[in-house]
Amino acid sequence: MKKILVMLMLTMFAFTAAAAAAPSVNGSTGLIDNPSADTLRAGQFSLGYYHLKDGGVGTFNMNLMKNLEIGAAGFRMDNRDNNTLLNAKLSLVPETILTPGLAIGVEDATDEQQRSIYAVASKALPFGFRIHAGVGDGRFDGVFASLEKTINPLSIITGNNTFPATTLIIEFDGKHTNYGARMSVVPGVKLDAGWRDHQLYFGASFTK
Repeated sequence: MKKILVMLMLTMFAFTAAAAAAPSVNGSTGLIDNPSADTLRAGQFSLGYYHLKDGGVGTFNMNLMKNLEIGAAGFRMDNRDNNTLLNAKLSLVPETILTPGLAIGVEDATDEQQRSIYAVASKALPFGFRIHAGVGDGRFDGVFASLEKTINPLSIITGNNTFPATTLIIEFDGKHTNYGARMSVVPGVKLDAGWRDHQLYFGASFTK
């Protein structure tokens, strides 16, 4: 019985972590606006695009060396200057079944908009939940936090259709509360949509 419970916990952890591995709108691997403690693994990269009400954001991240993720987010907006944010995140402690993962990072290292330095912890919980909490300056303005819930981590079969794993997200980014959903369409490809900074957004990402 203990072995079965451990296997179930490992499975839930693996699928929850996989569902979360995608760029945030601000570039770093994370949720909607908030980064998580996740970083890309050796040899991995990610591409993403998010359509916002007044423009769009293209993201690129790569694993530069062990536990270090670097990337950029290019904001192309209709009513303000275009900016490209340079980001970096270093994983300090990997997440395990019993302990959270820890990471430190910087968004907008060259201070194009607002340089933000942060520390964040992430931990998978039973039943497909995962929590993230951190502190930072700049746009984070203190404490930020996120909660996600993955539904159908093993897929639900209905007739001939398979409903893909979907993660529901709620976060506080230091100033606003955001809501979203992230759907895993095929391995590595995810679709996002939700309510960010009082506006609708949607996008897609690919992680390999």
